[in-house]
Formats: sequence, C-alpha cells, structure tokens
Amino acid sequence: MIVIGLVGQMASGKSTVARMLAEHGAEVIDADALARDALDDPAVRQAVVDRFGRGVVADDGGLRRDRLAEQVFGSTADHAAALAALEAIIHPEVRHRIEARLDAIRSEEGCGNAAAIVVLDVPLLVQVGWADRCDVLMRIVCDDAVRANRLVARNLSAEQQRQRDAAWSRDFRESDMPPEKTMTVDAGGDLAYTRNQVDLVWERIRSRPDLG
Repeated sequence: MIVIGLVGQMASGKSTVARMLAEHGAEVIDADALARDALDDPAVRQAVVDRFGRGVVADDGGLRRDRLAEQVFGSTADHAAALAALEAIIHPEVRHRIEARLDAIRSEEGCGNAAAIVVLDVPLLVQVGWADRCDVLMRIVCDDAVRANRLVARNLSAEQQRQRDAAWSRDFRESDMPPEKTMTVDAGGDLAYTRNQVDLVWERIRSRPDLG
C-alpha cells in the first residue's frame, strides 16, 4: 500500500485532485466527511457545545458550522486556542476512523488483492501530524488570486479567507515536506491542465517498486 497525503490551502484544488486520483483507482479517505460523521456522535457534539456554547447549535439540534468557524479561524491567540480545542475534540475520532479504514485496506491486500494506493484528503494534514504516515506528499498549489475567486464563489468574505489562510499557515513548516517524497500539482489552471499533471504523477507512483 502506498499512502498519498494531499497538502494545500483551502480552495487550492485538493478535492479536484482527489477525484482525479480516484478515477485512476485510488482509494480516497475524506477526513471532512469523517469529521461530519463524528459530529453526529452525541458525545462528540455535546463536547463541542460544552466548549463553544449553545450559540453553535442549530434549530434542528445539529451544529452551526459557520458560527463554529467564526470562533476557530483567525490570527489571534484566542482563535488558535479555540481551533486547538476543537481539534482535540474531533481529531481523535477522525484519526480512529482513518486508521480503521487503513487497517481494512491492509487486510484486503493480505487476502490477495492488488496493492492499494490510498489518498488522505485531510485538511491541515501536515499540521496535525499525518505527514509521517504518508509515502508521498502531493502538494497542491494554486495562485492566490484564483483561490480568492473560488472562495468568493463559496460565499466567503475577504476577512473569512484571511482567517482560513492564517489558520493554515500558523503551524505549517516547509521542513515537514521532505523533497524526496514531495510531488507538486498546479491546480490553478483549467481541468485539462490539472488532469495532465495528475496523470503524470499517477504514472510515477504506479511505477514504484513497493507496489509490486
């Protein structure tokens, strides 16, 4: 099994690249989806409410992600502390679910199935400690102006964009991206441009001897 970790800022194109890799046959583990599932767990949801207050509770009893985002994204020390608190609540459950899926894939390989290529689509993958578990780090780059336009299309204000970028940059270190296992895909152009790069990277990964 080869594990690819996607690394990139919000709206850089990670989901697009993940989808293209899935079309090639990769198994994609989407941490955002696992986090949403975790928040459906009553104990996890209650822990979030206890920490962030009833103001993050929606009328239907779920969580208001927008109000939660207001508390955790930003450049202040309070934002950093709030984000760390949220991660401490959610990340253990998400990590458990990711590890369970990786174990299941290993078991399938042990039953004679072909070696798998697994993609970890994890926000803040480097910052939360997943880089060491990856055989390949695929850095998704995109011009800031293009990212800004994509975020506007998601109805994020300039201030909200700044807050997301501040959260991403806070604990990111270039030293956590070893050049010997880092590949780069520019997802700032059209889909054909991105797909061509993904195809080339896929062939490089498929030719690795540890997939034999």
